[in-house]
Amino acid sequence: MLYLAGFLGLALFLWYVSFALSSGTFWFKLAFSAAGLAVLSFLVQEKENRPKFIAGFPDILIGAASAAVLYGMFRLGSIVLAVILPASSGQIEWIYARGDGVSLTTVSLLLLFITSPAEEIFWRGYVQKQLTRKLPPVTGVVLCACFYSVVHIWTFNPTLLLAAFIAGLFWGFLYLWRKNLTPVIISHALWTWSIFILFPVT
Repeated sequence: MLYLAGFLGLALFLWYVSFALSSGTFWFKLAFSAAGLAVLSFLVQEKENRPKFIAGFPDILIGAASAAVLYGMFRLGSIVLAVILPASSGQIEWIYARGDGVSLTTVSLLLLFITSPAEEIFWRGYVQKQLTRKLPPVTGVVLCACFYSVVHIWTFNPTLLLAAFIAGLFWGFLYLWRKNLTPVIISHALWTWSIFILFPVT
């Protein structure tokens, strides 16, 4: 668990660099932060304990369908939040403003092929896997989602913290069910691409 604690501390620092420091380009900082954590966490695991990537048709379909379900949940959630918490609309707009100055094509490529896969390799394929080896599975999923939310604390954006927690739970239970990162990566990649590029919720 020493590696786990160290990696969580590193994630907290890297998300600070990505979200809180004004220097550098946000999308590139986040992509390289996630990629670095993914590579390091993958290397420290013994070969037999590394996450599986099985690209069978059922898991590809489940990944795509779950992305659509999660997008629908967030679309509905944004409507509800706008009614009960009017300030949330400004917090959502703040998230989208992070992409200013970077082409949509570049952001799309980063989200689909670097940031989303790397986040899942680290958060579900390493953090959640380590937690569920020591704790009851559901407890491990919830705790991993909490950590995933907490590293976004540097945004000081309650809407983003809530969104990260809900998404973390969703992908955590999907991974717990399939025990295969392929559908989770597909779900994460298609969801981020849809919500940030294709059909923004603002």
